[in-house]
Amino acid sequence: MKTKFLYSSLVVVSALALIPSLLAQTQAAPRVEFPAPSPLSTVKQRVGLTDVEIVYSRPGVKGRKIFGGLEAYNKVWRTGANASTKISFSTDVKLGGQSIPAGKYALYTIPGEVAWTVIVYKDLNLSSVANYNQSNDVARIKVTPVTLAESVETFTIDINDIRDNSATLNLIWEKTRVPVKIELDLNTALVLRIEELMASSESRKPYYQAASYYFENGLDLAKARKWIDAAVAERETYYIVHLQAKILAKQGEKEKAVAAAKRSTELAVKADGPNSGFVKLNADLVAGLQ
Repeated sequence: MKTKFLYSSLVVVSALALIPSLLAQTQAAPRVEFPAPSPLSTVKQRVGLTDVEIVYSRPGVKGRKIFGGLEAYNKVWRTGANASTKISFSTDVKLGGQSIPAGKYALYTIPGEVAWTVIVYKDLNLSSVANYNQSNDVARIKVTPVTLAESVETFTIDINDIRDNSATLNLIWEKTRVPVKIELDLNTALVLRIEELMASSESRKPYYQAASYYFENGLDLAKARKWIDAAVAERETYYIVHLQAKILAKQGEKEKAVAAAKRSTELAVKADGPNSGFVKLNADLVAGLQ
């Protein structure tokens, strides 16, 4: 009996001794990470003073017919794969002409042969388009798609045609591009801040930047002229003098504009050599005034 008990004890002890070894084997088992069929992507872009961020998954064509095939016409599409596409704006914007308050949204679309509907949706937790509820729409935007000459394999969302006050959001896949205009009311807030700063007692003022903004956005040319003259007085460099020449030209002061353009060329050659891009810019400016 004593021998039997001793044998049983030895078996239990041996079994217990094997547990760490088995655990070690389990923990050491290799893990294989496979590539995602529709990899996640994040697009971040500043437009003017607005930050735009888009998070979406990117499926591929993979030999399939996409629109009117894999993605049926006239049905809500999550505009990507795996989960709804998310888009956020740090300030109020207009998307396709419709006002969108600053915030984060889901982005859905309804593909069509002639026109698409782009949907800005406030419910970020929608798990399936089967549960889509139109009452959660923030905006519905009608867009005319553009047919591409060559097929784009991987679904792509980008932001292009960037200006201070606008940009274009593009949805691109297969041979279709859906462009949606983003517009910002930058002038109202920024002009007020510029005016306050330039009228203040601040010793260091952004004369060149302020003049450039006013010139590029068709604002008060007299103020732009005053500020660019101050910028040149502070620091006479070729790009600052080139802007001075453009402002003078727009004001109709041809002789002064030509003189400024020639001075800009002299400074550009001195700084960067005869192949400076500003040599041609100034020559084109002068030619346009002849």
